[in-house]
Amino acid sequence: MERDAGHWEKIRPGKDRHVIIFGTKGYLYQLAILTLVCGQCGNPAAHTLRKRVTKFTLFFVPLFPISTKYLTQCTFCGAEQKVTKEQAEQLQAQSESGDGGQTYGQPQQQHRF
Repeated sequence: MERDAGHWEKIRPGKDRHVIIFGTKGYLYQLAILTLVCGQCGNPAAHTLRKRVTKFTLFFVPLFPISTKYLTQCTFCGAEQKVTKEQAEQLQAQSESGDGGQTYGQPQQQHRF
């Protein structure tokens, strides 16, 4: 019996256990503010161009991005529309060239059939 007790002593749960804390954290960057025609409400209104980055964290330290998404949001009705990286770069370039305040486009356009 002593041998069994000693054996269980060596492999008893709780010894040599480690805790690893991991997860994700989101970051939201505002890239530009543009005047666009909203595809949802149809109003020419200011739209924020945003970049949403999700990073993997280990022990609450952000290490590397696992997801990057771009979107515009109408400041009039609040509608959000995903845009591609290329579209976001084009919209940001328009904004930085000085046309941003007067640019009209329709990235919010949604077809409903």
